[in-house]
Amino acid sequence: MYSKDKGLIKGVAKGVKKPKSKLGARMDLLVANKLMLYKGKNLDRICQADVLNTFNKTRRDMDKIFYSMYISEVVNNFGVEDDPCSEEIYTLLYKALNKISEAETKEEILIAVIKFQLKMMQISGLGIEFDTCLCCREPIENENMYFSTNMGGVICEHCNETLHNKTHMHYKIRDFLNALVQFDFDYKSDYEEKATEKVCMVCFELLKEYINRHSSKKFNSTNILQEV
Repeated sequence: MYSKDKGLIKGVAKGVKKPKSKLGARMDLLVANKLMLYKGKNLDRICQADVLNTFNKTRRDMDKIFYSMYISEVVNNFGVEDDPCSEEIYTLLYKALNKISEAETKEEILIAVIKFQLKMMQISGLGIEFDTCLCCREPIENENMYFSTNMGGVICEHCNETLHNKTHMHYKIRDFLNALVQFDFDYKSDYEEKATEKVCMVCFELLKEYINRHSSKKFNSTNILQEV
């Protein structure tokens, strides 16, 4: 579980699989609850759960399920117990899950996920540099560039002659990502209006590779997404 106050919490819900359990479906994946826990030596025990949001529309759509699983796994991999950024991460995760649930198109789902990826990396101290070359420190404007998953940002074409990064990035893709990371999560910019599913998938895959590279834990959900 991930909480607004304590970050990651490990707990047990005893008897949850029994037909008459008071917790029941409240303990399903991708459910936001208000919980009451009893502090244990190793694991906390869940005593009571009041549902805040089941993200019901997510459960009717396989894309929504998989992408919701993915962003939840990102939080699980980068979040910690007693996380000092717990409230910020919780709010970001909740907004992203809700946006995915309410999305009407694949583009809307992907944009919510991309915003989450960008902002989660910022909170985790792994924000991506999109404005200046990480080598020569010169600004990159309306020109193509390369993206370095190791260095965490863009490299100009001149510097890349010696680095040999293979991930080529069009400046319009950079501008799109830059807009999404700078604006508030709930703000809908002109870039979002114009974004196609193909552009969104390119951005998602690029950020997924970056996040995988800097995560100490392996991702299971990304394997499912690749198969689908």
